[in-house]
Order: sequence, then C-alpha cells, then structure tokens
Amino acid sequence: MIPISDNIRCRSKPIINYWLIGINLAVFLWELKLEFNDELGYFVNSWGVIPAQISGAITNALFFNNAAWIIVIWRAFSLLFGIFLHGSFSQILGNLLFLWVFGKTVENILGHKRYLGFYLAAGVITEIVQILTEPSLTVPLIGANGAIAAILGAYIMKFPKAKIDTILPLIILYIPIQVPAFFYIFWWFGQQLFYGIGSLNIPPLGVNQSGVVFWGQVVALLIGAAFMRLKK
Repeated sequence: MIPISDNIRCRSKPIINYWLIGINLAVFLWELKLEFNDELGYFVNSWGVIPAQISGAITNALFFNNAAWIIVIWRAFSLLFGIFLHGSFSQILGNLLFLWVFGKTVENILGHKRYLGFYLAAGVITEIVQILTEPSLTVPLIGANGAIAAILGAYIMKFPKAKIDTILPLIILYIPIQVPAFFYIFWWFGQQLFYGIGSLNIPPLGVNQSGVVFWGQVVALLIGAAFMRLKK
C-alpha cells in the first residue's frame, strides 16, 4: 500500500514539510557516506538516543557528581538530532512517504511555525517515553517515526473520512485506489515490520531493536490526536 496524496486542498505551500523532507534525506545521504567509510557506527552511537546512557548520566548528575550535568546536556541534543537519523532504506522511504502525504495537510492547519514545533516536540516526547519505558536499553533509537505517528494521529482526528489516493502494487501491475484515511493507522504500524529491509551496517548492536519503539509510536499517535482535539 503506497499512499500518494489526499483529497484535502491546501491553501498555502507546505514549506516546513519540504524542508523536513530535505533535511531527512540529506542526513541519510550523510549516513551512507559514513557507512562507506566505516564510521557510521561511531556516529549513530554518539548522536542516537541510547536510553542507558541518558538515564545513567541523569542518575550520576542527581546523586553523585554535579559535573555530570554537562554530559546530560550533551546527550539531550541526541533527543533532537536522533529524529533525523534513520537505520534503513525502508525506514527513510516509509517515513518520508507518510510525511509527504499527511504532513502537508497538518502544516496547512497548524501554520508553519506551530507545525515545526509540533513535529519536533512529538519526536522528542516519543523518545522520552521510550527512555522511561526501557531506561537500561543500550541500543540506539533513531528515526522520525514518533514525529510522523503524531502527524498521522492529528490528521485522522481532523479528517477521519478523508480519502487517500493509494497505489496497490500487484507483482507487475499497479492499481490506483482510494483508501479511507483511518485505515492508515493500521498500515502505519504494519509497515514497521518491514523497516529492517535495506538496513545500514551500524555496529555493534544495530538500532531500534526493541518493542519499546512500537509503544513509543502508539503514544505519539495519541499525542497527535489529543493535540488536534484540544485545538478544536
């Protein structure tokens, strides 16, 4: 199921959405360059969200060493930067496809500045939930999945009956159909099973190898829906 566009007319160009897509693509191309030079593992483990490192740094800062707050602040940047990192071709393509279809409409509703704040805040809150859920996890958590799940939740809350132009690939045939927007809540979580396809080589443990990622996105979906509900 490949979403192409929706039937909601936008009043203005989704400039922020274009920039977010461009930045995500640029960072992924940089990741490919680092992988070619065998530097990707160090980069992702330095700037991805590793719950054990963040929770450990906070514990040290609170109970043992005030100087550890410097490490907490440095690791806090990973909450923002980790949103723009991706671990596979399927993850980046799936995320940007959903961002292209649903993000432009949500930006049109919220306005440029509020949409950017919503995107970044949803991504960071999702990562915080993941840290609280599994604080001892040593595998980096990366990707815009949380931010885009929140966008999908906001979209469904605002336009539950919208029709999404979709292509259904059948071997060599591509059938254009229209699918209710609500269906994509289920397809969003279903496609997570395929995000290992085209994985980048990120030693030593890879990325996103935990069920905590799934539940973080459930929370993000609810955050997006609640935000749009309160906006009404």
